[in-house]
Amino acid sequence: MAERRMFAKTIIDSDAFLEMPISARLLYYDLAMRADDDGFVNSPRKIMRFIGATNDDMNILIARKFVISFENGVVVIKHWRIHNYIRRDTYKETTYKEEKALLSYDENNAYTMARQLPVAEPSPNRRRNEDEPSTQVSIGKDSIGKNKDSMRFTPPTLEEIKAYVAERGNLIDPKKFFDYYTAADWKDSKGQKVKNWKQKAITWERQRTEKRTPDFTNPYKNMAQIAEKEKYEKSMEEFRRMVEALENEEH
Repeated sequence: MAERRMFAKTIIDSDAFLEMPISARLLYYDLAMRADDDGFVNSPRKIMRFIGATNDDMNILIARKFVISFENGVVVIKHWRIHNYIRRDTYKETTYKEEKALLSYDENNAYTMARQLPVAEPSPNRRRNEDEPSTQVSIGKDSIGKNKDSMRFTPPTLEEIKAYVAERGNLIDPKKFFDYYTAADWKDSKGQKVKNWKQKAITWERQRTEKRTPDFTNPYKNMAQIAEKEKYEKSMEEFRRMVEALENEEH
């Protein structure tokens, strides 16, 4: 495994990356520095403990699609091939070949889950050099159908929703959101299939902000919201009185 790793500015200078908490970004850098030549990290929990990162940091990286996680705890850097070019004479294939077989590459040469479909990827014995152009894999009719299947909406887990809500700092209840759409088979109020659950979460967030609906599942939060509203109304009333007093003095 190489001692040096590179990071592409197109990834680490993107808004999606920079908007994450600094702890999540630090975790990403440490994971990438310790990844093998295929971008796999076999001890993400150890790294998290070493740098003081939390589960929320990892969940954010997964939700923002900067890393892909597997059931055995291994993670892979999604944009690994964009960050790094590995020389053929120094390349050492990952030991996580089963997990690698579950991945394919998108149009930007980033990893994406292939849903256990056969992966059409270059042979490990033929790695692209830094000065070589990337090659394209021909796609037949059957492959097109499979690619469409892989692009279908995948319902998020409750942990992914919690991470997204924590990232935005909004007032919606992740479990209530998850239970609502799970019971509706991930269809909206019009009976249409949900295509982007994050957009639905933003809609819930906006509705909660506009209506300030009390959260009856948490009476303490409800009391805090009412107190905040009363404090705001009292401040506005005092401001109006001050303005009226100044206007009367002028007259």
